[in-house]
Amino acid sequence: MNLEQEFVILLEKNQNIVHKICKIYTDQEDVHKDLFQEITIQLWHSYPKFRGEAKFSTWAYRIGLNTAISLFRNKKRKLSIIPWDQALEKISYEEYDPQKDDQLHYLYEAIQHLNDIEKALIYLYLEDKDYTEIAETLGISEVNARVKMNRTKTKLKEILKKKGAL
Repeated sequence: MNLEQEFVILLEKNQNIVHKICKIYTDQEDVHKDLFQEITIQLWHSYPKFRGEAKFSTWAYRIGLNTAISLFRNKKRKLSIIPWDQALEKISYEEYDPQKDDQLHYLYEAIQHLNDIEKALIYLYLEDKDYTEIAETLGISEVNARVKMNRTKTKLKEILKKKGAL
Protein backbone atom coordinates (compact mmCIF):
# COMPACT_ATOMS: atom_id res chain seq x y z
CA MET A 1 0.00 0.00 0.00
CA ASN A 2 1.42 3.38 -0.94
CA LEU A 3 1.47 6.58 1.12
CA GLU A 4 -1.56 8.02 -0.65
CA GLN A 5 -3.69 4.92 -0.03
CA GLU A 6 -2.66 4.80 3.64
CA PHE A 7 -3.61 8.43 4.09
CA VAL A 8 -6.98 8.06 2.40
CA ILE A 9 -7.89 5.05 4.54
CA LEU A 10 -6.80 6.73 7.79
CA LEU A 11 -8.56 10.00 6.97
CA GLU A 12 -11.79 8.26 6.02
CA LYS A 13 -11.75 6.39 9.35
CA ASN A 14 -11.02 9.59 11.28
CA GLN A 15 -12.83 12.30 9.32
CA ASN A 16 -15.28 12.86 12.18
CA ILE A 17 -12.35 14.34 14.10
CA VAL A 18 -12.05 17.01 11.40
CA HIS A 19 -15.83 17.58 11.32
CA LYS A 20 -15.93 18.06 15.09
CA ILE A 21 -13.04 20.53 15.00
CA CYS A 22 -14.89 22.46 12.28
CA LYS A 23 -18.09 22.43 14.37
CA ILE A 24 -16.23 23.85 17.36
CA TYR A 25 -14.80 26.76 15.36
CA THR A 26 -17.73 27.66 13.11
CA ASP A 27 -21.45 27.25 12.79
CA GLN A 28 -21.59 28.33 9.14
CA GLU A 29 -21.87 25.47 6.64
CA ASP A 30 -19.69 27.10 3.96
CA VAL A 31 -16.94 27.94 6.44
CA HIS A 32 -17.24 24.41 7.88
CA LYS A 33 -16.61 22.90 4.44
CA ASP A 34 -13.73 25.29 3.73
CA LEU A 35 -12.13 24.58 7.11
CA PHE A 36 -12.60 20.82 6.55
CA GLN A 37 -10.80 21.17 3.23
CA GLU A 38 -7.99 23.29 4.71
CA ILE A 39 -7.40 20.84 7.57
CA THR A 40 -7.43 17.91 5.12
CA ILE A 41 -4.88 19.66 2.93
CA GLN A 42 -2.66 20.38 5.95
CA LEU A 43 -2.95 16.73 7.03
CA TRP A 44 -1.99 15.54 3.55
CA HIS A 45 0.99 17.91 3.33
CA SER A 46 2.17 16.82 6.79
CA TYR A 47 1.50 13.10 6.35
CA PRO A 48 4.96 12.22 4.95
CA LYS A 49 6.39 13.49 8.28
CA PHE A 50 3.97 11.37 10.36
CA ARG A 51 6.24 8.90 12.17
CA GLY A 52 3.54 6.87 13.88
CA GLU A 53 4.91 7.64 17.36
CA ALA A 54 1.41 8.77 18.34
CA LYS A 55 -1.91 7.43 17.09
CA PHE A 56 -3.08 8.88 13.79
CA SER A 57 -6.09 10.37 15.59
CA THR A 58 -3.87 12.23 18.09
CA TRP A 59 -1.71 13.53 15.27
CA ALA A 60 -4.81 14.57 13.28
CA TYR A 61 -6.22 16.40 16.33
CA ARG A 62 -3.00 18.34 16.66
CA ILE A 63 -2.77 19.30 12.97
CA GLY A 64 -6.51 20.08 12.78
CA LEU A 65 -6.64 22.17 15.93
CA ASN A 66 -3.46 24.05 15.04
CA THR A 67 -4.83 24.78 11.56
CA ALA A 68 -8.17 26.03 12.93
CA ILE A 69 -6.55 28.06 15.70
CA SER A 70 -4.07 29.74 13.36
CA LEU A 71 -6.74 30.56 10.78
CA PHE A 72 -9.19 32.00 13.28
CA ARG A 73 -6.61 33.66 15.52
CA ASN A 74 -5.74 35.90 12.60
CA LYS A 75 -9.44 36.81 12.39
CA LYS A 76 -9.55 35.42 8.89
CA ARG A 77 -13.09 34.12 9.16
CA LYS A 78 -13.20 33.67 5.41
CA LEU A 79 -10.90 30.89 4.27
CA SER A 80 -9.31 30.85 0.87
CA ILE A 81 -10.22 27.78 -1.13
CA ILE A 82 -7.31 25.73 -2.40
CA PRO A 83 -7.90 23.24 -5.22
CA TRP A 84 -7.77 19.61 -4.09
CA ASP A 85 -4.91 17.44 -5.24
CA GLN A 86 -6.00 14.42 -7.25
CA ALA A 87 -5.16 12.22 -4.28
CA LEU A 88 -7.54 14.13 -2.04
CA GLU A 89 -10.39 13.72 -4.52
CA LYS A 90 -10.40 10.01 -3.69
CA ILE A 91 -11.61 10.66 -0.15
CA SER A 92 -15.33 10.14 0.15
CA TYR A 93 -16.73 13.17 1.93
CA GLU A 94 -19.63 12.51 4.29
CA GLU A 95 -21.98 15.45 4.70
CA TYR A 96 -22.12 16.66 8.25
CA ASP A 97 -25.66 16.48 9.60
CA PRO A 98 -26.13 19.15 12.29
CA GLN A 99 -29.54 17.66 13.14
CA LYS A 100 -27.76 14.71 14.75
CA ASP A 101 -26.24 17.08 17.25
CA ASP A 102 -29.39 18.97 18.27
CA GLN A 103 -28.91 17.95 21.89
CA LEU A 104 -25.49 19.59 21.78
CA HIS A 105 -26.81 22.89 20.43
CA TYR A 106 -26.48 24.79 23.70
CA LEU A 107 -23.06 23.37 24.37
CA TYR A 108 -21.74 24.32 20.94
CA GLU A 109 -23.29 27.76 21.27
CA ALA A 110 -21.56 28.25 24.62
CA ILE A 111 -18.27 26.94 23.25
CA GLN A 112 -18.36 29.72 20.62
CA HIS A 113 -17.79 32.17 23.50
CA LEU A 114 -14.50 30.52 24.51
CA ASN A 115 -11.10 31.54 23.20
CA ASP A 116 -9.22 29.33 20.73
CA ILE A 117 -7.20 27.36 23.27
CA GLU A 118 -10.24 26.83 25.52
CA LYS A 119 -12.17 25.50 22.52
CA ALA A 120 -9.40 23.02 21.79
CA LEU A 121 -9.28 21.90 25.43
CA ILE A 122 -13.04 21.32 25.61
CA TYR A 123 -13.04 19.53 22.28
CA LEU A 124 -10.33 17.11 23.39
CA TYR A 125 -12.09 16.63 26.74
CA LEU A 126 -15.35 15.80 24.95
CA GLU A 127 -13.41 13.25 22.91
CA ASP A 128 -12.44 11.51 26.20
CA LYS A 129 -8.76 12.30 25.82
CA ASP A 130 -6.72 12.02 29.00
CA TYR A 131 -4.60 14.92 30.23
CA THR A 132 -1.42 13.35 28.90
CA GLU A 133 -2.85 13.20 25.38
CA ILE A 134 -4.39 16.69 25.68
CA ALA A 135 -1.03 18.09 26.77
CA GLU A 136 0.77 16.29 23.95
CA THR A 137 -1.75 17.44 21.35
CA LEU A 138 -1.64 21.09 22.43
CA GLY A 139 2.09 21.15 23.18
CA ILE A 140 1.70 22.15 26.84
CA SER A 141 2.57 20.44 30.12
CA GLU A 142 0.11 18.03 31.71
CA VAL A 143 -0.16 20.27 34.80
CA ASN A 144 -0.92 23.27 32.58
CA ALA A 145 -3.55 21.23 30.72
CA ARG A 146 -5.27 20.35 34.02
CA VAL A 147 -5.25 23.95 35.26
CA LYS A 148 -6.53 25.33 31.96
CA MET A 149 -9.19 22.62 31.78
CA ASN A 150 -10.55 23.43 35.25
CA ARG A 151 -10.72 27.13 34.41
CA THR A 152 -12.34 26.43 31.06
CA LYS A 153 -14.98 24.11 32.59
CA THR A 154 -15.84 26.81 35.13
CA LYS A 155 -16.10 29.44 32.39
CA LEU A 156 -18.27 27.15 30.25
CA LYS A 157 -20.62 26.46 33.18
CA GLU A 158 -21.04 30.20 33.76
CA ILE A 159 -21.84 30.78 30.08
CA LEU A 160 -24.42 27.96 30.12
CA LYS A 161 -26.00 29.34 33.31
CA LYS A 162 -26.34 32.79 31.75
CA LYS A 163 -28.07 31.24 28.74
CA GLY A 164 -30.40 29.28 30.99
CA ALA A 165 -29.13 25.94 29.72
CA LEU A 166 -28.16 24.71 33.20
